[in-house]
Amino acid sequence: MPQQFINSETVLQWLDDDEAILVDVREPEERAIARIDRSHALPLSCFVPDALPNHAGKKIILHCASGIRCGLAAEKIIQSGYSDTIYRLQGGIEDWYASGNPVMHD
Repeated sequence: MPQQFINSETVLQWLDDDEAILVDVREPEERAIARIDRSHALPLSCFVPDALPNHAGKKIILHCASGIRCGLAAEKIIQSGYSDTIYRLQGGIEDWYASGNPVMHD
């Protein structure tokens, strides 16, 4: 399966174990309000797979506000030839926060 939803707990575990990179595809004004620590900003409005942070040997996790836009970014990555599973944070940052996980504020 090229795309798979995962929960906040799994994302946190993979980040803690340095098994994955987390890419935030929300726009800068959204990220300024709240962001997940250790996430990399790559807004969907200018998203190109070549701009992904170094992910050699790591899983790619995408997130947005609620879990929809990261699917569009995942499709772009797949169209670029990426064949491993792309993980999407189920419910986005909204679910992350609702699950009691911390968010950073600029």
